[in-house]
This record gives sequence, structure tokens and C-alpha cells, in this order.
Amino acid sequence: MLLIAGALSAVAPAEPAGRYHDFEADPVGGAPAAWFVPAAVARAGTTVRVTDNNPAQGAQCVEIVKKGTDLFGNLMQSFDATPYRGLRVRLSASVRVRGTGPSSRAQMWMRVDRADGQTGFFDNMFDRPINSSQWAEHRIIGDIEPDAQRINVGFMVFGPATAWIDSISFEVVDAAGGAGEAARPLSPRGLENLVAFARLLGYVRHFHPSDEAADTDWDLFAIRGIQVVEPAADADDLADVLQRLFQPIAPNVRVTAGPVTGGIDPGPRNGNGYTFWEHAGFGQHFVAGAPQRTPYVSHRVRQTLPAATTEDDDRPRPGSVIERDLGGGVSCRVPVSVYYDQQGTLPRGERLDWNPPADWIASGNDRATRLAGVVLAWNVLQHFYPYFDVVDTDWPAVLDRTLAEAADDPDAAAFGQTLGRMVAELHDGHGRVGGAMNFGSYRLPFGVDWIADELVVTVATPDAGVTPGDVVVSIDGSCPGELWDQLTPTISAATPQWLRYRVSRVITNTKTGDFVFAELRKPDGSRYSVRAKPVPLNTDLTESRPAKITEIRPGIWYVDIDRISDQDFNDALRQLKRADGIVFDLRGYPGKLSAVFIAHLIDEPVTSAQWHVPLVYRPDREGMTFRFSNWTIHPKQPRLTDRVAFLTDGRAISAAETYLGIIEHYQLAQIVGAATAGTNGNVNPIRLPGGYTISWTGMKVLKHDGSRHHGVGILPTIPVSRTIRGVAAGRDEVLERGIEAVSKP
Repeated sequence: MLLIAGALSAVAPAEPAGRYHDFEADPVGGAPAAWFVPAAVARAGTTVRVTDNNPAQGAQCVEIVKKGTDLFGNLMQSFDATPYRGLRVRLSASVRVRGTGPSSRAQMWMRVDRADGQTGFFDNMFDRPINSSQWAEHRIIGDIEPDAQRINVGFMVFGPATAWIDSISFEVVDAAGGAGEAARPLSPRGLENLVAFARLLGYVRHFHPSDEAADTDWDLFAIRGIQVVEPAADADDLADVLQRLFQPIAPNVRVTAGPVTGGIDPGPRNGNGYTFWEHAGFGQHFVAGAPQRTPYVSHRVRQTLPAATTEDDDRPRPGSVIERDLGGGVSCRVPVSVYYDQQGTLPRGERLDWNPPADWIASGNDRATRLAGVVLAWNVLQHFYPYFDVVDTDWPAVLDRTLAEAADDPDAAAFGQTLGRMVAELHDGHGRVGGAMNFGSYRLPFGVDWIADELVVTVATPDAGVTPGDVVVSIDGSCPGELWDQLTPTISAATPQWLRYRVSRVITNTKTGDFVFAELRKPDGSRYSVRAKPVPLNTDLTESRPAKITEIRPGIWYVDIDRISDQDFNDALRQLKRADGIVFDLRGYPGKLSAVFIAHLIDEPVTSAQWHVPLVYRPDREGMTFRFSNWTIHPKQPRLTDRVAFLTDGRAISAAETYLGIIEHYQLAQIVGAATAGTNGNVNPIRLPGGYTISWTGMKVLKHDGSRHHGVGILPTIPVSRTIRGVAAGRDEVLERGIEAVSKP
């Protein structure tokens, strides 16, 4: 289809079919009609022109030149979504790109803007960037939500690079949800079959080092595998199906009913050497052509023959295999090392390609996609999550339960909740589920906190009709206890304090701008009701704090680490070096400040806590060891006063706990307030079919002395609890106690 004739013009409701744009009618050297480059993008060095240089077809195409690495180039359109509501659409184009840097690439994108400021379908080809200099057709297929308002499409170029675009079409291909399988429950035999499939998939995907397995599209393999494995009638049938399914990509894997019998053909032993997987955490989420700053790397190690391993080497040797009972009456034997020669791994296999219908997309509305998502996510966590030794979770039982729930989920949103319940079992403060769901774009016009087991208003907009210090009795008829019971099963937390904080945030989140009925109680016991009008989610509802760097009392300075940058801190050093006492506020997350401030609190070098990245060669965390690292901070002048206090509470997580861990271990200051979230370590995302993501902690962090941090956190040296009376009076009791602590010699 010719994408809309003007950048903001609408498609007639009676004609939802698309048009075609090939740039043939546009003047060479000029800008393409109906497209625009956002102003900020243009300022960052992006130019667009129509050219007759080597088009994909016809005589002309469009050229996008991105100079430098700031931002990205972006040529886009936006048009009315009304005619496409409830339909499946396809955006396609021929694209080629030429770049000069490691991150040079192009990405096509499509985003749906829904009512009430919500985002609908979104795909920016993050997981499949375009980096070929040869013309190729690329597609994005998506379902347009019933309340969609605008559809935005475009082409991003990450530089320095030049991309050429031709033959763009946008067209309707089906009704939304087309080709998706409806929900239905799993039979007991079907559940056993899928559990066995899940376990074998994890062993082959992450530990069998054949070229064919390494090249497999595991999302599609898992979806197809669900469909062919679930109907198996008994153990013999299941073993046969699994063997035939995995044989092409893992030719020397064996699956049998009952215990595994017989040996495995390891392949010719006269090859060049042997290979095996080495995982430093789960490192397979990288994007080709887009360097990722991550400590997690998975790669296959090649060893020449004869083997150079020693007795204390934990790495697989030639011919290493694992044997596992898969459940469902079947077992497997999987090599974790294989031989290779100049042509590749041995014995030879073949890539197993599943060609789904041309306009099929993985969707949470499709039953097989949901089940595949569970299988893929469960395996990553089964083999690489580093905290199962300290959290009380029956993870195999979680697989059974989550598969059963996913099969019966009615839609994508319900499946998001199912994933949330699975991730909550990790007891990981970084555990989150994102994407493919509507979390809401509004919040109540007031914020709340749990104080003495009551849900208390702590901040409100001027016209909210509520007052800080008032206790919430109910929201839309549900009391706080009922809301707690509804929400906590889907929220992952390592400590009660982080769980309380997350619940207090989610309680005030709403999906629409519709009025919410709330009942509250005044400090004198009287009750009242309000019809609260939600405000946009980005409305600032933080509790009042002093200016981010200020002299809060004569000689006593206040520094809010959550709000300042390195530049802010360095600019204030002249004043801070004369301070008699300093209160650092770390009740949150230091998003803009490095550890530079700690350098001015020390006389000798100090180190961070202990970072331990899992080093994994075998499944089920068998023999898991860790790669240790930390970092050092050296003293800097001026040296600030010793009369220092840090304020903190359950909101402080991850980087905040890194800073506080140094303060705690070296006893550099008083820590005032409450225990922190008890979760630290780099987050490691998992991308699942259907547009879902799962975040989790990919490394183990221990305190300086080697003791446990996860689920413990940093404990205050001066415990302070908020009171309802203090909130009602507008007092910051934690700050008051911090000032008192640094005011004494």
C-alpha cells in the first residue's frame, strides 16, 4: 500500500486496505513525500533523499544517511488507526544498509498508540537488525488493538551508516489473532509430555554444542515442538516423537522409554578437536551488530586433540554426556561435547526449519506460543539463576503449574499474569515481566506507603481530595488486605520491604483515566470518600524533599544521591568540604551518580562487594562455579567530614546497595532508616515469543566478607520507622534522625 499521502493524514474508514510506496514519483535529490524526519533526529545528523542509485526495483529508492553515533536516524509516518482496529496488518519493505562501525545497522519499526496514552503493538526489530548490504525484504506483522488511535511506522538507522529503502507496503492480512490456537486445558498425559519436552529442549539448547543446535531458531522450534509433542499417547510414543524432533539438530542425542540404554555415536575421533558450551551466565540475548555492555557471555569453546584438560578442570572432556530422567516415562542421553572438523561439528545434522504461514506471528493469544514461552523462560532460569540455593522454591513444580495455567489462559494479558506468578517464585527484586501487556498509563492522584500495617497516603496532588496521613480503607470496594492478596502472587521480591514498596506502587496504577472510588480514614477516626481522577503515569508524585544539594542546617549539608549527577556533586565540592556534617539521601536509586562521592569519604582504597558470575558447563546448575570480580575506589581530595549519615529504606535496590555495601563494610557513616531491598547484581533480560520480556538477576552478589546479601540487604545502624502521625504533620522523620546523627561530635 502507498503509505498515507500526508504524514498525519487519515485513511478513509471504508477503505482499510493499503497502498504502495516505491518513491518513483518523488524528485531525485529531494525529500520523499508523506514522510518526515523528527526534528531531534535531524539535528543529530540524519539526512534523507530520494536517489536513483541501485534501487531494489524500478528506478528510485530512498536513502537515509546517519552520521556519527548520537541517537539514530529515523524516517517515519503517523496515520489514523481507526480503519485497522481489530485487524492484523503487515508492514514490509526492501532494505539494505552499509556501515562503518560495529553498531551500524538498520531497523524497521511499527508502534500503535492506543486510547488514554497507552502503547499497543510495538516491534522495532531489536532482535533481528538489518546489517546486509544486499537488498532483502523485511516484514513486521502485528495485531491492531480495538482502541488504537494512531499507527506509527518508520526506519531507524544506527550510525555511522547509510540505508536504502524501497517498495514499502502496509496492508491488512487477517483479523487480529488470526491463526492462533484457542485456550484449552492440558490433559495429565499432555502435561507430562510437555514437561519432558521442556527439559530436553533446555539440555540441547544450552549444552549440546552442535552447529545445528547453535543455529536453531529456538522460539519457532519450541512453538512447533509444543504442537507435535503434546498429543503423544504414552511413553513409547513420546520417546519416538522427541527423538524424531531433536534428531536433525542433535543427531547423537538419544531418547528412550524408561532408562537410557545403548551408547552414543560420538562421531569420528579423527577430527580437529572437540567443542562444548561455556556459559558465563546466560549470554545468548545479545543482538548481532549491537554491542551490549554485559558480563554475561555464552560461547562454544574449541579444544584441539589430544585434550589439554587436567584433573581439576571442570570443563567437559571429549565424549562427555549427561543422562536425565525427563519425566513422562522417558529418559535422555545428551552429549555436552562433540567432535568437529574443518566443515563443522560431528556427526553432521541438518537444520530443522519450520515455515509457519506467511502472516503468522507469535502472540500471547496463541496457546502454543504461550506454552513455548514458559518452556524457554523456565529453562534459562533452571540452568542459570544463581540464587536457588538461598530461595525456598520448588522450581520443577513451578514448571508443571505454569504450563497448566498458560494452556488455559484466555489471552495475552492473562498470560502476562501467569508469567508474573512464575517469576515471583524466584524471590528476586529484579524479577519483572514486561511487554505484550497493558499495565496502564495512569495512576491515582496520590501516593501511598505501608506504615504500621496500614496503607497511608504520603503525597497527593492539590485537587486529589485526600490529605497525607489519611489511611486508605478501600479502593473501588477492595480493602488493602484484599489488594495485597491479589497482587503479591505476581510480584517478585527478595525481602518483605521491597514487596511492600512494589505493592504500594502497583496499587495506585490504573489502566484507564476513569474515576476511582476510594474510602479513607482521618487521624481522628472519621471516614470520608472521594472520586479520584487518575493522572498520567509520569505525573510527579514524589514526597517533598529539600533541594538536591543544600545547607539544611548551619554547617549541615543535605545531598540527594537519587537526584544528582557527577557534575552536580563536583560543582558542590567547594561547599561540601566546609561542612560540619553531611546527610546523603539514598532512599531510592542513584540513576545519574557514579561512586565518585565515596572517593571523598575515604583515606585508603576501598573495594566493592563481591560479584560472582556463574560459570556453567553442565545443566541443572550441576558443578556451577563462579567467576569473581570487584572494583576499587581510590581516595580523592578534598576529604570530606567524618560526620556523615546515609538515609535508606526498602526502596534502595541494586546500585544503591552497592554504594551502601561499601559504607557498611568500611563503617564510613551511620546508616539511618530501614533495611534495603536485598537484591543486587546485573539484570539479565530474556526475550520470549509474543513480545514478552523477563528481567532477573544473572549473577550472585555477596557482601565483602562473603556473607549473603540476597534477601538480606543493607541493615541500618540507626533504625527509624515512619509514623502515621509524622506523615500527617509533614515531617520527614528519617531525615530528622539523620541530621541529629551528624550534628553530634
